[in-house]
Amino acid sequence: MKELIASMLPGGGALRAEAHPYRPWILNLLLMVGAANVTLALYLAFASPAAETVVFGAGYFVLDATSRLFLLVVNLVFLGVATYLWTRVRDTPELREGIERLTGFSLLFIAAANLAILSNHAVAMWALVEGTTLAAVPLIQFRSTPVRLRASWRYFLFSSVGLALSLLGFACLAHGLETRGGQEISFFLDGLGEAARQPPETWRRVGLALLLLGYGTKLGLAPMHTWLPETYHASSPSVTALLGAVQFNVALVAVLRLLQAYGATDRALVGPILLTLGLATMGLSAFGIITTRNYVKLIAFASLNHGGVIAVGLAIGGSAAYGVVLYAVSNAFIKAILFLTAGKIEAHYKTEDVTEVSGLIKDMPYSGLFFTVGTFALLGFPPFGSFLGELIIMSGLISAGHFVVFAAFCAILTVTFIATGRSVFPMIWGEPKKKVNWASQTIATVFPKVAFLCALLAMGIYLPAPVNALFRQVAFTLGAP
Repeated sequence: MKELIASMLPGGGALRAEAHPYRPWILNLLLMVGAANVTLALYLAFASPAAETVVFGAGYFVLDATSRLFLLVVNLVFLGVATYLWTRVRDTPELREGIERLTGFSLLFIAAANLAILSNHAVAMWALVEGTTLAAVPLIQFRSTPVRLRASWRYFLFSSVGLALSLLGFACLAHGLETRGGQEISFFLDGLGEAARQPPETWRRVGLALLLLGYGTKLGLAPMHTWLPETYHASSPSVTALLGAVQFNVALVAVLRLLQAYGATDRALVGPILLTLGLATMGLSAFGIITTRNYVKLIAFASLNHGGVIAVGLAIGGSAAYGVVLYAVSNAFIKAILFLTAGKIEAHYKTEDVTEVSGLIKDMPYSGLFFTVGTFALLGFPPFGSFLGELIIMSGLISAGHFVVFAAFCAILTVTFIATGRSVFPMIWGEPKKKVNWASQTIATVFPKVAFLCALLAMGIYLPAPVNALFRQVAFTLGAP
């Protein structure tokens, strides 16, 4: 079962991470597992046509365009995080303490994430998303402080409530099937698709609404969003990158599976829900960016905005679906670049206050450059993939006749742009307040961010045909023409 190797390698690595003979090589193990999984994900993504679907593991796993694309994305991010950890611990020996625990739970986290993406059973996928939550709690608590303990329990509480809402949603869907005269209850994806062709009824509507609210918690959508800024701020940079760029996309895949089954028949229900959640989240994100003076929290609030934009794009569907896929993948790489770079900046300046950092591009040229480019991509500047994704989503809003929503969407993006620039641009180009000696960086230090940057540029300028075919096929399953 070569398709399962992508998830089994991290699982095996997690067991070895606790084995004493391997502790001196623990980060080498993390790096090797990450590289092996990216290699396998590349093979799975492009070794067969984008439209081909393979079901395996007694029907519980599926390899289609959606799982191929997001397996590749999350494992690329994981490899970037592994490289970041490897270089940080190599250059700062005092960080070695407890690294076995961080490595072990990181590998369990990515194993659960890979299995969730591959899952062909909606309830099994729900359980695996919960698995990423359980692995993430000790990661957030790593090198425990009172702030991290509070953040981890807050994260766990909100995640548990969200996943409980999702489970209740599945119960409502099952009850709706029972009331149809004993229709077989199946939560396999093809079974959901077959059930979706039946006329909608009350229990189904309630179930879908609960599922969207539940998974929306993991995406940081209002009103269950308040855990995200605090958790992202409190966690170490590598953990924040895993939460923002890996777990977010795992939860997004769960939402995509629902929309692939029910989007065409229940658009009148799921569309308004996602539209309301998306716009509310974007508005709250803009308010948070205006009020914060912490650059890590600022990136966290921007992550809320990303979730809101994706929800709006999914709400209208149709031609906007391709923009959603492009935007989601772009923002996985943007978050990885910004959170990992923010960790470097904090390590040098010993502060997260935007007013205490100035002249970043002079003091720390490499980190300053990546922070600058990441900020431009974050704000949706051309020629990055985030710009093209936003443009397609806005075009979809106009095509669907949502002119009021389009106006609100543009207004919130404008406020977000101004508020972000007001805080970040002085950090980058202001006059340095104090001299900070920056150490030279090796190619291993900057290579993951360079790779993510190249991917962002490719998505905004020209996607190779095999990659574009994968994007288009995922968009097609969401209703794109």
